[in-house]
Amino acid sequence: MKLPVIKHFQKNNDVQKLEHTIEVLESFTEHRSVKDEEMDVVGELITNIAGAIEMDKMVKDGMSEKDAANTFAQRVLGSIDK
Repeated sequence: MKLPVIKHFQKNNDVQKLEHTIEVLESFTEHRSVKDEEMDVVGELITNIAGAIEMDKMVKDGMSEKDAANTFAQRVLGSIDK
């Protein structure tokens, strides 16, 4: 998870485009020739894009970009600790 990348995706793309990108990346991972290293990269991309979608929703609900980014980061870190 890279917060600067998540912020960049959120600011420069609409949610529909981000959701379609996730669908394409998920489809890519289903092919038998995808290597473990590629899966790691795609997993990181999907995490960042999903974070951008979550941030966008929080911002549209009235939260500042900074607070939305921090909230998302805390949620991810909290889920890792469990």
